[in-house]
Amino acid sequence: MTSKRPTPRIRKSPEQVRSAVHQAVVDLLSDLEGADLTIPVVAQRAGVNHTSIYRRWGSREALLADVVATRLEDDWPLKDTGTLRGDLTAWVEAGVANIRTPEGRLLVRAVALSMPHSTQDHPERAQHFERRMQSIELIRERATARGENPPPLEQILDQPIAPLYLRAVLGIAPPTTGYPERLVNRLLNSPDTPDAA
Repeated sequence: MTSKRPTPRIRKSPEQVRSAVHQAVVDLLSDLEGADLTIPVVAQRAGVNHTSIYRRWGSREALLADVVATRLEDDWPLKDTGTLRGDLTAWVEAGVANIRTPEGRLLVRAVALSMPHSTQDHPERAQHFERRMQSIELIRERATARGENPPPLEQILDQPIAPLYLRAVLGIAPPTTGYPERLVNRLLNSPDTPDAA
């Protein structure tokens, strides 16, 4: 009786490793809701050595940020519609499209729940949110250059952005029609917002 040999590991290219790891993260989030999403578990699901993941990403949080950036952040370069209202609506529409899918809600929820109270010691955990802030600042800069008066960053975060992330964290899909316009209208028509529209 011959002993069964282990299946040899097929050598993958760097892009094949990245693709396999990304898909493993998405699959595990669906199966485990992120509770046991560790580097060794991801490596086993992806069929790669865990040291390959540590070398490339360094941490679970950096890996999550990369998956989100690849799968969700497809709104760059930002569309210039010619108005602040149009730019904000287009940007919110992209966010709504992301969290309308189960995969998108899982990814945003995983990143949001992995954020510590302070990101000074773990800057990679804030990569997704930093890119979001850069997008909003670009919209504000364009509006200012056109002579419009955009709302402060904090107000944009509190009104159209926070509801999207709350829905992702709670696993609630947004309404099917008119939701981006409703959020932007609420922001621009707020008594606290400068006359921007």
